[in-house]
Amino acid sequence: LQVLGFEVDTVNSVQFSNHTGYAHWKGQVLNSDELHELYEGLKLNKVNRYDYVLTGYTRDTSFLAMVVDIVQELKQQNSNLVYVCDPVMGDKWNGEGSMYVPKDLLPVYRDKVVPVADIITPNQFEAELLTGRKIYTEKDALEVMDMLHAMGPETVVITSSDLQAPLGNDYLIALGSHRKTKADGTKITQRIRVESPKVDAVFVGTGDLFAAMLLAWTHKHPNNLKVACEKTVSAMQHVLQRTIKSAKVQAGEGNKPNSAQLELRMVQSKKDIENPEIIVKATVL
Repeated sequence: LQVLGFEVDTVNSVQFSNHTGYAHWKGQVLNSDELHELYEGLKLNKVNRYDYVLTGYTRDTSFLAMVVDIVQELKQQNSNLVYVCDPVMGDKWNGEGSMYVPKDLLPVYRDKVVPVADIITPNQFEAELLTGRKIYTEKDALEVMDMLHAMGPETVVITSSDLQAPLGNDYLIALGSHRKTKADGTKITQRIRVESPKVDAVFVGTGDLFAAMLLAWTHKHPNNLKVACEKTVSAMQHVLQRTIKSAKVQAGEGNKPNSAQLELRMVQSKKDIENPEIIVKATVL
């Protein structure tokens, strides 16, 4: 976000030695009182005016509830504030979904967070959890996105899915839906599908990167979800391709790269993040 010209005030929801893709991690989880205290400091200095709020990985329900209170207060300060929520709860491995945060976060996301969010970026498993509905086909996915719109957000992007891609098994599908209410009250919905080449490795942090870049590119292209998603997914591809190439070199011929070698090559990808060459096109549905 900073590379793309945004002034960012960062609040770490956790302070860990490393990401949780490693075998071990140590550190602290911020609780709601500590978050509130930090926010109070901003408020006392009258610097609590923001254009965007972006949230990702959180492990604590009271922290999440406090985020909602803060977002609502910030929206009173600035009615145009856009809240981008990546509802990080879990994922599917080999077709089986499982949660990697405490289960009691789900009702908080569903009942409190999603209704105040403007843009959400769940993966397929998280979209299914939030709506209580399974996705087997693209039609199901579009209906699930409609259900998510009905809960509040104007923009819904299912960042990854296990749907069959028209281009074949080597591609991963993401789906986006942007619903705008015109002045006369009629709703227009723009829907897109993005197919990007699969990269055979487990990366950590791709969801965070996706949400941050989607925030930036929807800011720059507010009425064009197609272009925003093309730039987001293309930049992701550049980062992932650079990461896997570098990881394979480090691991050596025939060895599987480890977590440290698969750390996303963010710094090395600065130019691709700033101005991604479009290598993945979106289809308007």
